[in-house]
Amino acid sequence: MSNVVDHLAELTGLRDRDVLDVTLVSALRDLLCPRLAAIYRVVGEAPGQRWMTRARLAEGDVSAQTDSLWADLSELPALDEHADRAACLRRQEAYTLAAGPGGAAARAYFPLANEFEAVGVLELHTDAQLRPEEVRLVGSILRIYRNFQGLLDYSERDTLTGLLNRKTFDESFLRMLAGTAASSTQTASPGSGDARRLAVQGSGRGTAWLGVIDIDHFKRVNDGHGHLIGDEVLLLLSRLMRASFRFHDHLFRFGGEEFVVLMRCGTDADASGAFERLRANVERFAFPQVGRITVSVGFSALRPDDTPSAAFERADKAVYWAKQNGRNQVAFHADLVDRGLLAEASLDNRDAELF
Repeated sequence: MSNVVDHLAELTGLRDRDVLDVTLVSALRDLLCPRLAAIYRVVGEAPGQRWMTRARLAEGDVSAQTDSLWADLSELPALDEHADRAACLRRQEAYTLAAGPGGAAARAYFPLANEFEAVGVLELHTDAQLRPEEVRLVGSILRIYRNFQGLLDYSERDTLTGLLNRKTFDESFLRMLAGTAASSTQTASPGSGDARRLAVQGSGRGTAWLGVIDIDHFKRVNDGHGHLIGDEVLLLLSRLMRASFRFHDHLFRFGGEEFVVLMRCGTDADASGAFERLRANVERFAFPQVGRITVSVGFSALRPDDTPSAAFERADKAVYWAKQNGRNQVAFHADLVDRGLLAEASLDNRDAELF
């Protein structure tokens, strides 16, 4: 029992979701001694959803294996490639399978859910089928895990849209900046999937991008239809953002009608294409009672010595230019500077704190 308490204390003392999943499988390996303990998350949009490995520990592994958050979606296994795992997801209940012939491991599957739906599966391979009391133990640990995830969501996400909130931005920014720097120093064998991804990441003006999205004439929506309809517009826009960007892009609501995106892709043309996809999706969407709305977008590449405020300021200046020059468009800060339409911020001003 003391081991269980120790592991729960460690689990609930974390704030990093990546470490949280690794800690969970490590705890279950210590408690049950399985051949394998792994967490798989569902990523992407139906019908092309995939399994992403969030933490996988086999016997003898010193550290957990994980898929890169920036993995190419097409390289991850499809849901139906793992039928038992997919069945657990559909049932949304735990079930176990007896050991097979020839020493094949017994298996147990547990759904991982948020307050709305199952979002992943915990998979255990054991020498013998889990006993009922062991299934209950794992279920109890997963309830604590789910409740703690809910507390993290409450503190890190905007209550209206479910997007990340402003206070999580700086940490996400610095992680992305560090990850981009690390990827630029990696090497990979020619012809491998990693080599193809690194070739893309290494091209263009930068590999990490910050975009600021602002709803055009949003005050008219609130003034003409009321704040409840305005909130509905914000909620629907957040859904359009999720549909327009990839599963690993970081989407934030900064407050009011202002949203921010952090993402990685190869070139400024790729980044512009992603933001243009959102702009077009919003323009085509019929918002109930409001009809059509549009957004203006400004974006900038992240620089090796960037600060969150400096990168945001560049993207925000591009948004301001877009709004002053017709709205409903995507503006790239470096392009505006190259064309003489914006002045580059001086070094003295780059470190000015905006928030």
